[in-house]
Amino acid sequence: MSIAVVGMIAGMALGFAGYFGGFGAFLLVAALGALGFVIGRFLEGDLDPGDFFRTRDNRRR
Repeated sequence: MSIAVVGMIAGMALGFAGYFGGFGAFLLVAALGALGFVIGRFLEGDLDPGDFFRTRDNRRR
């Protein structure tokens, strides 16, 4: 499945949530979608936990 199709499905889900559930449902679906995206990237190996928990003194230059 291409990125465009996944984006279209996500947009449709957010649209339905916003239309039928209001703005609160829209925000909930968007937040859960973002969380699912990050978890999926962790499981695929594209992200490391250190990417989020690195201190400012330890940054790459």
